[in-house]
Amino acid sequence: MELKTKRLKITELTFADLQNIHLLHSLPEIDQYNTLGIPESIQITENILNDWLDLQKKIPRISHILCIRKRDNNEFIGLIGLTLGKMNYRIAEVWYKILPAFWGQGLTTEALAELLKFGFLDLGLHRIEAGCAIENVASFKVLGKVGMIREGQKRRVLPLKGQWSDNYIYGILDTDFISIHV
Repeated sequence: MELKTKRLKITELTFADLQNIHLLHSLPEIDQYNTLGIPESIQITENILNDWLDLQKKIPRISHILCIRKRDNNEFIGLIGLTLGKMNYRIAEVWYKILPAFWGQGLTTEALAELLKFGFLDLGLHRIEAGCAIENVASFKVLGKVGMIREGQKRRVLPLKGQWSDNYIYGILDTDFISIHV
C-alpha cells in the first residue's frame, strides 16, 4: 500500500525502517506526549517494529502503521497509524508521530488528511477518532485543520512521565470528511 500527496508518500513499514523509528521514539520532544516511553535499547524498538510488521499480515487487517516520507527525496518524516475497531461500527482511531525537524510545515496535516481519505473512501469507515493530551496544542491544531471535532475530554487517562494526564477526544464522520475534502 502506498498513499501519495503533493509532498509526501505514505508507505508500509519495513524492517529497514528500524533505525528511523528508533530515533523517532528516542527523542524527548516525541516522548513528551507519548505513552510508549523512550526505548532503553534498539532491541525494544525492534520488538515493537516486529509486532507492527506482524499486524500487517493479519487477515482481516485491523492496523495500518505507516511511514511518512518526503516524496521528492524519500526522507523519513515520521509515522502515522490507523487502527480499526469493531467492524460493524465501521470505526477507527488515528495517531501520528513526526520528527521535530518537520513540525510547523503542514506535513502532519497533509499526511493525516490523506489517511482519513483512505479510511473513508477505501475502507468505507463511518467514523474516525483521535485522542490528544490536552497540553499538546500542536497536535490538537492538526486534528482541527483536517476537520476533526473536539467531542470531549477524558480525565486522567494518559500515563505520561509517571503522572496521569487528561485527553481530548476528537472525531470525524464520513459525511463531515466528504463535505470538507471531496
